[in-house]
Amino acid sequence: MGYRGQMRSHRTSGRGNQSSREKKAKAGGRKKNIPNSSVFEEKHFLPEEEVVSNTLNRLRNLGNQKFAFPPYSEHFDRWVVDLAGVLSEFESLPTVEADEQFMNERTQILSNIKLELEERRRIEASFENIAQSLSQKKSILERIDEECGTKIREIEARKNGAVKKLSTVIDNLRRELDDLAQLKAGLFRDISKKAKAQKEAEANQRLSEAQKELELATRDFRAKQEILRNEYQRKKQPVIEQIQADQKKIETLEIDGSLEDRRATCEALSSAVNTLLDRRKMLQEH
Repeated sequence: MGYRGQMRSHRTSGRGNQSSREKKAKAGGRKKNIPNSSVFEEKHFLPEEEVVSNTLNRLRNLGNQKFAFPPYSEHFDRWVVDLAGVLSEFESLPTVEADEQFMNERTQILSNIKLELEERRRIEASFENIAQSLSQKKSILERIDEECGTKIREIEARKNGAVKKLSTVIDNLRRELDDLAQLKAGLFRDISKKAKAQKEAEANQRLSEAQKELELATRDFRAKQEILRNEYQRKKQPVIEQIQADQKKIETLEIDGSLEDRRATCEALSSAVNTLLDRRKMLQEH
């Protein structure tokens, strides 16, 4: 009997000690948690001016954020998530009452920038196709230039042949005239003055005709070359314009073309935030 009584006493004593230790632990735990709770409240319940300032600063930073290297589209999703996070934090604060107008504006702005970034993503994805197209068009342009050059050289060769032939005729006629000029005519000579004059007149006539033929041939060949160049220039022009368009696209892809769109988006959202605050202020004043 005495043994069981001592056992009960021992168990009771043990539970009492355990209970005491638990109370102390709980009490100690509560004391340690009180400062953390205070910090939590101070962190999440900032003055409205500070909340607005932080939001606008973060929007400004996101609007000015530059992506260093292409492909820039790899950064688009993260940037949109960061932007949505800034807005969500702003809207979830107790000091902010986002009305329907603000929510509609921010939804539309986010939708617009997503579409713009998606279009830029599509353009970036087509970079290899554009580069290949540019290479093909340059090859076409080179073939056109080579073909035009070949035909112009053919015309030049024909012109040189014609000029050489006519120049030979002209040189022979001039030598003939020189010989006639040195030939002395008279009553007892092999040729009379009248015959000499006739031969000189005929030679001069042939010389004049040959010179005119040479001038006309030279002019005709030049005209043919000019017509050919114009024809090939018209043939080249569409290809040149396509090359310029492809080069412009590639130059666009080499820089972060989304920067202006993203900056405009953040400016529009900042304006929406300020407009929301103005509406709230007017409601409070009335």
